[in-house]
Amino acid sequence: MQKKLIDDSFSIVLGKQGLDLAKILDEKKYINEFIIAKKMNLTINQVRNFLYRLFEHGLVSNIRKKDKKKGWYTYFWKIEKINTLEFLDKEIKKRIYNLEHLLKSRETKRFYTCERCNIDYSEENALLNNFICHDCESVLVLKDNTKEINEIKKNIIYLKKELEEVEEEIKKNKDFLLKKREREIKKEKRLKKQAKEKLKKKKINEKKKIKKKTKKIKSIKRK
Repeated sequence: MQKKLIDDSFSIVLGKQGLDLAKILDEKKYINEFIIAKKMNLTINQVRNFLYRLFEHGLVSNIRKKDKKKGWYTYFWKIEKINTLEFLDKEIKKRIYNLEHLLKSRETKRFYTCERCNIDYSEENALLNNFICHDCESVLVLKDNTKEINEIKKNIIYLKKELEEVEEEIKKNKDFLLKKREREIKKEKRLKKQAKEKLKKKKINEKKKIKKKTKKIKSIKRK
């Protein structure tokens, strides 16, 4: 499911090339851009163009490493999973909003169509054109929006279901990162506590050594 959602996000930005790129990139490790170019059978500049477009939307991140011998920098890239899912979340919400707006328009307004050219006119535009098609001059007829309305409703239902899946994945990933961070904080506290106890023990031992040494010196002096 998560892979499909990432594919959907990449394809929105890059089309088919986005799907090819999503197969190569990883969400856990950074990949050399020259390896990406080789696998996609593209030039490095073409690949960089795709990656920068994804980067603009926050779908990928990069690190750079300097070649000590040649002196130039090479970039390594990986998928930013949560950002990618949140991008898709916004895109789906936009689509739903636009479809709901279209649905309201189709349900409350009348439209006319040219059956020859298959062009729709709002009632206002049809009136301005005297109910004549401006392309073929055929008479416009009142359009039955029932089929289109049903199709729009189906698309809205589908998108809302997809939106639920995306938001569920976002929650899962954020919960995972939160728990991971909590574990890291506990580990840091434990290590600090151990270091503090170790330092305390070291000081106690040093005091014992000093006390023992002092006692020994006093014993020698008495003799």
